Amino acid sequence: MRVVVDLSRCEGYAQCAFLAPEAFRMHGEEALMYDPNPDDTQRDLVLRAAAACPVQAILVDWLQGQDAPVEASAP
Repeated sequence: MRVVVDLSRCEGYAQCAFLAPEAFRMHGEEALMYDPNPDDTQRDLVLRAAAACPVQAILVDWLQGQDAPVEASAP
């Protein structure tokens, strides 16, 4: 799984850091830091975090041998 965050779109709501703290974390009040290749054990948490992003700044896609790219969207 590969994660890309559009940092110009991210507004620091930190929903992702709350839902998937091993993949996303806030650095200070506004800067988001994230793991671009989280472990597959984090899959469900990362997908929930991406779906919860109020500005849809998180894109999740699958690496070779897996399903087609998936853009996060509300459930």
